[in-house]
Amino acid sequence: MDVLVIGAGVGGLAVARGLLAAGHQVRIFEQAPVMRTGGAGLSIFSNGAAVLHDLGVSLDGVGGRFDRIDALTADGRIRLSSDMTHAATRYGFPNKSISRRVLLERLSEGLPGDLITYGASCRSVTQDGDRVTAAFDDGSTSTGDLLIGADGHHSVVRRELWGDVPLRTAGFGTWQALSRIDIDLTRTHLHFMITGREGACGLIPAGDGKLQWWFDVRWSPAEPRPAAPLAELRRRFGHWASPVPEVLGQASESDLDFFGHYWQKVRPVWGKGRVTLLGDAAHLMPPTLGQGANQTLEDVWVLGRELAKGGDPAERLRAYEKARYPHVNLVSRMARRNPANIRIPPVIGRMFAETSHSGLLARFSNRLTALSH
Repeated sequence: MDVLVIGAGVGGLAVARGLLAAGHQVRIFEQAPVMRTGGAGLSIFSNGAAVLHDLGVSLDGVGGRFDRIDALTADGRIRLSSDMTHAATRYGFPNKSISRRVLLERLSEGLPGDLITYGASCRSVTQDGDRVTAAFDDGSTSTGDLLIGADGHHSVVRRELWGDVPLRTAGFGTWQALSRIDIDLTRTHLHFMITGREGACGLIPAGDGKLQWWFDVRWSPAEPRPAAPLAELRRRFGHWASPVPEVLGQASESDLDFFGHYWQKVRPVWGKGRVTLLGDAAHLMPPTLGQGANQTLEDVWVLGRELAKGGDPAERLRAYEKARYPHVNLVSRMARRNPANIRIPPVIGRMFAETSHSGLLARFSNRLTALSH
């Protein structure tokens, strides 16, 4: 089949790899003028790593492995420790923090040089029988047998399918970076999640002397961003226990990117006819479980499995959506309801034993979750 993919992010590149390997013709259209490399780092859990392995993408030699997640108070007391080697041992893939840029480069390796058309901003999508046509702002059009909207949380394809479905703010935003930070934590396999009255902080070793780090603060779209964000972060979080002051002391203003977070209720069916959605376009969620990219990769795996069965393409797309809905809807609801979203020091340690919390995290690192639906 001739498949059109809108969006050249993690989801668009991953689905292209899978479909090309299965013998389909694929064309990707990306509105940005060049490959997007922003976004600092991503957490790739065992479920996402398993899909990447199946796509022929190796994470060997890149990123930083994390074997344990320690939830701490702002004054350094431990609330909860979660053993992440449980899922890594059971399913064969470690959990890693990796640069988004490096992941996109790995996904791009070996793909045809003319696969992606950059500067192609999709304006509309129409269907006529067994053909789908995407129209672009420059007046050009492309027609194929299927169209996959992997164009993120401002998805044009989703708007074409369902109208202007409102996005809901998660109530917080993130200042994040991936940079060289020379502290002991950078040389370990520990992942710190720290919460206090001022907000939250995450620290993950990302390999090669780098640290993926972020600060979550209350936010609404109407709020102006601070003119000097690093100075504001130092004022707000600088009194927290080590290693937070050391991280902020070594950071530079140019390291920082800001992301305001949104969510959207997952639809039981998110496509129509020969058009479907993938990743954030289908199930935008807050980052509190670190599952955004991983759920996108699960989408890719299930979509490829369904299309490989043959038959009517529209039926296969609906089967993909039906298979994904129960699992991704559960992950989305848990991400929205996570205590970290309300930025009040959680009492997770009192709610769950360490072993049961580790088991909960393992559910999202299960390579076979897609098969169970």
